[in-house]
This record gives sequence, C-alpha cells and structure tokens, in this order.
Amino acid sequence: MGTLPQLAVVKGKLCPLQPTLLHRTFEANVDKFCGTDTALIYNVDDARGEVQINYNVLNSTANRLATAMLNRIKDHFRSQPNTDGDYIVAVCMHPTDRLVTTLLAIWKAGAAYLPIDPTFPPNRIQHILGEAKPALVVYDNDYDNAAIFGKTPAIRYAELRKRASDLSNANVRPEAMLGKGDSQLALVLYTSGSTGVPKGVRLNHETILNRLQWQWGRFPYSATERIGVFKTALTFVDSVSEIWGPLLNGMAIVIVPKKLTNNPEKLVELLERYRIERLVLVPTLLRSLLLYLPLQQQQQKQQHHHHHHQQPQSGSKLLYNLRIWVCSGEPLQISLAREFFDYFQEGVHQLCNFYGSTEVMGDVTYFVCESQKQLEGYEKVPIGYPLDNTTIYIMSPDLRPVRTEEIGELYVAGLNLAEGYVNGRDPDRFIDNPLAIDPSFGRLYKTGDYASVSKGCVYYQGRMDSQIKIRGHRVDLSEVEANLLGLAGVDKGIVLCYHAGEIDQALLGFVTLEKDTHFQTGLQVEAALGDKLAHYMIPQVVLLESIPLLVNGKIDRQTLLKMYESTNNNGT
Repeated sequence: MGTLPQLAVVKGKLCPLQPTLLHRTFEANVDKFCGTDTALIYNVDDARGEVQINYNVLNSTANRLATAMLNRIKDHFRSQPNTDGDYIVAVCMHPTDRLVTTLLAIWKAGAAYLPIDPTFPPNRIQHILGEAKPALVVYDNDYDNAAIFGKTPAIRYAELRKRASDLSNANVRPEAMLGKGDSQLALVLYTSGSTGVPKGVRLNHETILNRLQWQWGRFPYSATERIGVFKTALTFVDSVSEIWGPLLNGMAIVIVPKKLTNNPEKLVELLERYRIERLVLVPTLLRSLLLYLPLQQQQQKQQHHHHHHQQPQSGSKLLYNLRIWVCSGEPLQISLAREFFDYFQEGVHQLCNFYGSTEVMGDVTYFVCESQKQLEGYEKVPIGYPLDNTTIYIMSPDLRPVRTEEIGELYVAGLNLAEGYVNGRDPDRFIDNPLAIDPSFGRLYKTGDYASVSKGCVYYQGRMDSQIKIRGHRVDLSEVEANLLGLAGVDKGIVLCYHAGEIDQALLGFVTLEKDTHFQTGLQVEAALGDKLAHYMIPQVVLLESIPLLVNGKIDRQTLLKMYESTNNNGT
C-alpha cells in the first residue's frame, strides 16, 4: 500500500445505502409526517392562478393515475418489458403540477419515466419511441401532434385523469406493479449524443437515492428552507434532484413555467417571492444573473432614496436568501467565481462546482467555494472531490491509473453509475473495472474527459475530443478559449473545431463583444490573440450579436458550426 497515494485514484466516503423504491419513501413520509403540508406550487398566468397541492392529495391522485395507467397498459397487452427488460412510460408534457403527479404515478405503477420534450422535432421523438419501446405515452392536454406516437399506445392527461376518477386512493400494492423487487429502473434520459443520434441512459432507484442521500448529508436543508425550485427541463438530469430532493424530504417545490427560466428579471422575482435557498444553473445563466443583480440593486437603492419611508428588504440584497449556488454542465471560469463573491457575501453564500454527466446521475465530484481568498493560486476552479460511494480513476489508455499531477482519462466507479444505455448501445462506455475488489465498484464508466489529481482534488482538463491536431501540433480548445475570453473587450466566446482531422478542418472562435470595445472586426481579435498564442493556435474569429443557447442553457454548438458551414460554402 505504501506507494498507492501517488496514483491518481480518489475514493469518496463509503456510506450504507438501503435499497428502497423512491415512491415507497415518499408514501412513508406522507403517512408519518407531511400529509397536510404543501407539496407542489405552480404559478401560472392563466385562469388557474397559483395552484397549491398538499402531500395527501398528490399521493392519492398519483395512486389513482397509476391504477388507470396499469389498466390502460393491460388493455393493450403491452405488459411485456422492452428488450432491456424495462417497463417504461413516456411523458410528453410541459412543466406543471400535472407533470410531477404523473411522474410519481409512473413509479407507483412499477415503471420508469422517459421524458419527451413536446418541442422535440418529430424524427427525434420517433427514434426515441422506436428504440425505448415504452408501454404508454402520457401527453399534455393541449399537445396537438399525438399522431406522431404511431403504434405506441398513448393517452391524453385529461383522459387518464377521467378514467382514474373513481379508482382507489390507496397506495398501489407490490404485486400490482409492472416491475418487481427493490431494484427497479426509475428513469430513462436521452442525451443528445455528440454523433447526433440520441442515446437513452437507464438510471435505477438506487442510483438516484445514492445521489440524493449524499446531497441531503453534505448540503442539508436549513431550518428556514421550506421550498425548492424545479426549473431545469425534465429531459436533463439536474431536474431529478430539483424535484425529488425536496419531495422525498417533505418539502414543497415551486414549478417554474418554461418561459420564465431564461428571463433573469422574472426568475429573480420568483426566487425572491418563494425565498428559495438553493439553485442549480449553468455558468452562462449565472453570468447573466451577475450582470443583472447589481444593476437591479442600484435601481432599488435609487427608488428607496426617493421613497425614504420604505424599509429596504432583509439583507437588503436581492437573492440574499439564496445561499447555495450550484454550477454544472460547463466548466466554471475562475473569473466568474470571483465575480460571484464581488456581489454575494462570503461566509453566507456558497458557490459549488459540480462535475458529471447523465451516465453518472449528473454529478460525481464537487468543489465548494466560500470566499475569494480560497480561489487564490488556482488557475481554474477544481471539480473537486468524489461523492459518497464513488471512486474516481485517472487512467492511461491501457487502463492503468496514472500518477498524481499527470493527465489521463477520467473513469468513474460506484453507486452513481447508470445501468447502461437503452438497447445495449455503446457497450464500450461501461466496462468491467479491473481494479475493483468490492462488487458495487465492479463497473467503470469511461467519461471521455481528461483530468488530473493533485492532493486528492480532481481538476478537469478538457474533453478528449477537444484536443485536436493542427499541422501536427496538439491544440487544446479550452486553452485557446481561455485566452480568447481573457481579451479586454470580449464578452462571451466559445472555440470549436469544424471537421476535426479532415482536409477542411478549421479552428473557429465565436465571440460577442462588450459595448465599449475597441474591436471592430474578427481580424482585430485574431491579431490581439497573436501576442498570447502560437500562430497555429489562433482561431478564425466570427463576431456575433449573441451566442445561441439550447433549452438547458448550454451553448448550441451545432447551430454555430452550421452557421460557419453555410457562410463558408457560399463564399466559395
């Protein structure tokens, strides 16, 4: 064991995990302590106004819906599992109280939920249904494209609710459920897959429980925290802890209508109104909020100045109650972390950097920043330390751990791993762990990310596919990007490679400029980079009014590459 510490293997704390189906935990809580407490708050601008639903009502409605689903599935003789042995119910609904009730009902019926965004293009929906073979699709009352579900049995929410109206309110018994036993699939999330063909990630109840149990222990809810916020699109893994973290703990969640999530003003208003204390967001959204908050603060001060008889609010800072901020989905720039503490108070607010992917239940390492001082001497914000029951290995291509400080590929083992992909796709991403003694660590997930370990802390070193060769030189896109973003006058930017490794390969920098910049053309930005980077690393700079984003707030890379392609082809 003497030489072991110098290998890049980091182990999270081992914690016993009692395998339980999540809806059984929910039901036990309703019986024990939270039956009359508020579970769901949905605030809409339409005639329904603010809807509040308590735990007893949520539980009994979900029980009736579950039985109605089971009846509907049995009518169609679709009570056979798919090729992976899973029972799946797809949900094509916008975020409302009805959606959350439906998800709970799907678990109670003994199936896994598969979110389908109603705005997905038809061919994507057809691919997902054809591959995952759900027993049923439940869709929104106002969804008018149900023909797209083809041969898959489908039912409108209102119809399901009607069929459920006179059924039993009692919890569904184990023998009535589709899936049997304590280890069952809980959800299937389709990730975009960089190849363009979406892949379904299969996550079971135990995996979600491991992620939540760690969160409850490491970031416990405070005495004043009564409401969590569900704002992430259901098709993204961060929605799982937003919904079930509070609901399996007897707290309420406020369900944010889709149109609010990318509107800083409306979002801040909602977070203030419900005194939300924690938020998960991509760095891009954090950056917009940090631009918006100080401006808002100034306006408020001026208003208070005019109406001096009004008392300013507690802490007198907008979002003062929001004490835990979690960034995930993209690397967190150190400059953004510093900006965070320019506005928020050290010692009260935490900025956390979570790293992971859908295949490992969203997060497998975490780093907590509590002050600017803590960031001194760091070139980048670390991705930090492993979650409970998780081991991180940094490996060489022949699957041997590299030494500490060396860069290798990051592999994950432990209870946060998915079961694999729908239809057994890409089996080489989930492999046997040659280093495992404990069977719960018997599989490895190959992340495709470079990382290194220093003093037990993990550092992200870029995507493997972001390391490209240009005229024989190895270039890391993240290094080019860091230099681009470091230029005075550059606001936002991303560096991409078009057709990596092909004859028409091009290194591209897409940039938005600050208002008072001296740059007027992309060529001027390229010239400024000449002082910082070797000539072969300088990207072709494309100036944009704004950078296109995906639904989850991440940068829409495909659109940018297509934009380059169309202008380039027209130019020849």
